[in-house]
Amino acid sequence: MRVLGLDIGDRRIGVAVSDPEGIMAGSLTTITRRETERDLAAIVELARKEETGLIVAGLPRSLNGSIGPQAQKVLAFVERLAEVSPVPVETWDERLSTVEADRIMGEMAIRLNKRKERRDSLAAAIILQGYLDAARHRDRS
Repeated sequence: MRVLGLDIGDRRIGVAVSDPEGIMAGSLTTITRRETERDLAAIVELARKEETGLIVAGLPRSLNGSIGPQAQKVLAFVERLAEVSPVPVETWDERLSTVEADRIMGEMAIRLNKRKERRDSLAAAIILQGYLDAARHRDRS
């Protein structure tokens, strides 16, 4: 089953998708935020187009694991997405995914002006890969 991964920010939503076997995640695109209903429609359309059976949204918990203001915004968006999505929607702890995306892009020598446009979809891929790895581990146990 293919899975869609989201890194939901105030300005952009990074999107990633898994392979059909749900083993590897790859960056897909970035949605520039406009208004909630349009953003939701764009995600639902991508889920349909990519034939996904699940959407996983990164939940930006604080380093101590608590739910801060940004995580509350994401939870409200995810709740609304779950209402309009034809497939289930789950959250996944995304602590430090953007930091990891920046580190990877630095190692790849991606110029600073190109990083912003790639950071969000790469962060979504990191979030999704963590979810997929944990799901495989659970399935083996």
